[in-house]
Amino acid sequence: MNTLTSTIKYFFLITAELTVLFLGISTIVALILMYIPQEKVKNWMSGKGVWGNFIGTFIGALTPFCACSTIPLALGFLEAGITIGPIMSFIISSPLLNPIILIMLVVLMGWQTTIIYFVVVFAGAVVFGIILEKTGAAKLVKNVRIVGDVPNEEIPLAFLSKLRVSFIKAWGDFRAILIYLLIGVGIGAVIYGYLPQDLVLKFAGPNNPFAIPIAALIGVPLYIRAETAIPIGVALMQKGMSVGAVIALIIGGAGMAIPEMSMLASIFKTKLVAAIIGVIFITAVAGGYIFNMIL
Repeated sequence: MNTLTSTIKYFFLITAELTVLFLGISTIVALILMYIPQEKVKNWMSGKGVWGNFIGTFIGALTPFCACSTIPLALGFLEAGITIGPIMSFIISSPLLNPIILIMLVVLMGWQTTIIYFVVVFAGAVVFGIILEKTGAAKLVKNVRIVGDVPNEEIPLAFLSKLRVSFIKAWGDFRAILIYLLIGVGIGAVIYGYLPQDLVLKFAGPNNPFAIPIAALIGVPLYIRAETAIPIGVALMQKGMSVGAVIALIIGGAGMAIPEMSMLASIFKTKLVAAIIGVIFITAVAGGYIFNMIL
């Protein structure tokens, strides 16, 4: 009975914390994006050298990842003539650094872990964006075009109106991910309450050198959305899984999700999609070992 009580308490506490922070931070991000015209973003991403990759990664970090929004954005960047490097940085960072993931990491794993995670993934997106451009990724873009005009959302002028629209958007995003969040928190609560700690330590503890690459691979089929993977990973960490393996699980799951990779295959050739998967896997494994060394 005590175990059941602890499991239920864990579920409702984590759900409440994530709900409040998700709505708050998502509203702020949506409000900020209203003050950044898309034309300016495209101009910044067109910058030469590392600057374009840096901006592409930063824009990806601000954009809540959803294939229905990321794919049109990537197509828009291609249509605007932006070089492939910044676009690759954007695509890599968008599923791994979006505000939803960062909010959940702060709540469930603390500021120190979140900052290290952000630095590792941000650097990886910039570096791999440069590498993919230098190795000829531009030749692996399919000949696709946006059909019809992409409507521009009308942005209100008054601040309070902007704030209201931002909250409505945040609420819509929250409703879209709520079921995934509840599934993840629910599974995490069951793991927290019932999974034997000795079993986790044996297969995914800090003494198993293969725990990190295995966790990165497990993240792919385990993944429904990042909102699902993170609570599961945190519950496993509380049972003894190394922090590096948890980070590898999150990066692998969030970055290599099969539905999103399938949609990327509609605009990129198979070789480039495979390269993106390889980049995310390397980032997951490298990030996991870095976390274990630091923490």
